[in-house]
Amino acid sequence: MLDKFNTNAFISFGLGFILMWLSEATEAHMNYTAKPRVVLPPNYVKEIRPPSKKGSPVIVDFSIFVVDINSINVEDMDFRVDMFIHQRWLESRLEIPDDIFEEGDDYVTLLPEVFENFWQPDPYFLNSKIAEIATLTHKFTSVTLYKNKTVRYAARMHAIIACQMEFQLYPMDIQVCPIYIESFSSNNQKVKLRWSDSGVTLNPELKLLQYNLGQPLELEESDGYMPEKVGNFSRLTVYFRFERQIGHHLIQTFAPSSLVVMLSWFSFWLGLDAIPGRVTLLVTCMLTLVTMFTGADIPPVAYVKALDLWMAGCMLSVFAALAEFVVVKVLDVQYQYQVNRIPKVLPMRISNMEKGQCATVASWEGGAVRSRKATQTPTTPGQGNGGPPKPARRQSLLSVAWTDTDTGVEKIMWREIDKVSRAVFPILFFVFVLLYWPILLMKSS
Repeated sequence: MLDKFNTNAFISFGLGFILMWLSEATEAHMNYTAKPRVVLPPNYVKEIRPPSKKGSPVIVDFSIFVVDINSINVEDMDFRVDMFIHQRWLESRLEIPDDIFEEGDDYVTLLPEVFENFWQPDPYFLNSKIAEIATLTHKFTSVTLYKNKTVRYAARMHAIIACQMEFQLYPMDIQVCPIYIESFSSNNQKVKLRWSDSGVTLNPELKLLQYNLGQPLELEESDGYMPEKVGNFSRLTVYFRFERQIGHHLIQTFAPSSLVVMLSWFSFWLGLDAIPGRVTLLVTCMLTLVTMFTGADIPPVAYVKALDLWMAGCMLSVFAALAEFVVVKVLDVQYQYQVNRIPKVLPMRISNMEKGQCATVASWEGGAVRSRKATQTPTTPGQGNGGPPKPARRQSLLSVAWTDTDTGVEKIMWREIDKVSRAVFPILFFVFVLLYWPILLMKSS
């Protein structure tokens, strides 16, 4: 009998415990589902925007805090931005009891499930490729309700923004990349987006790898016509100004290429007796420039960039030095050929002719000997036939060599070209540099 009583008591206790747990769970569920009714009136419809003065749209204040900007991709012409976005608007239909606020606070943070029952604006990034709210275990969003019936929505998100970049002045280019924020379904007669007082704020610790971020940022408020949606929609715009840092390219491109060009000038001091060394030096300089520019991180665009002009100037200078070597080598071959063809008696005959011991003058032009009658040299008054002859400029013995009338030293064409090139090539390159950099800096500024 006692055992039966204990069994019934145990069963009753178990049933009571189960009923109590179900009651608490039901009450908790009722409390959970009833929470939206704390602030929403019975006739609230979330698809209808908050009431406003006749003909005026709902004002939505928008602000952005930029946490980081990275992955500025010149090939895909986009960049990634991590940011906090904040929206504020007035929801006058709410019924807010004072007991939902903690003591001393004028705001309360609502659950995301509660916010889903509110009317919400629908801004989106017009020129974004990807825009997502950051998540870990849940979406990083918060909704704050103030006593004056202002709703504040905040979210941490990242977006990949398309930017139409121009590289004519690369690597001194400045990219101006806008972010367009626009209402998706409500036109400007229903919703108006407006920058808040804080506008767009940058993280003070934000640093970019190859760019300087120009400040202050330019903000705009406008109405844009969207033919796809047939109407005018409120739009916010923030312009990011990315100024490329030139230091990297000065160290990696401009300074080395200038040194290679200067190295090619050393070939003018090498005689033709060092042909292998001269050819090796010039060809090595040319291949170095080709490798340097093909390996550089240059945007693959179809038009000419500022770096392409610099590359062309450097390669043209080295190529001209190589062409100069070919010219002087050809002239040297011709000189050696003419020297070997001249008879050994020729210098004696020419000397006798100049002393007046012969009635003809031998003139060598291009290796061929032509004779003509000597003309009588007129004498000045007081001078007879036996007087000293008037100094006359010597005829060029060879087309690739001549004798200086003042010093009597033989001048060889290819050697003179090398001497002139030692000054002309550096002067021309420095003129190119003096024209290149001021024009580039002027256009980039």
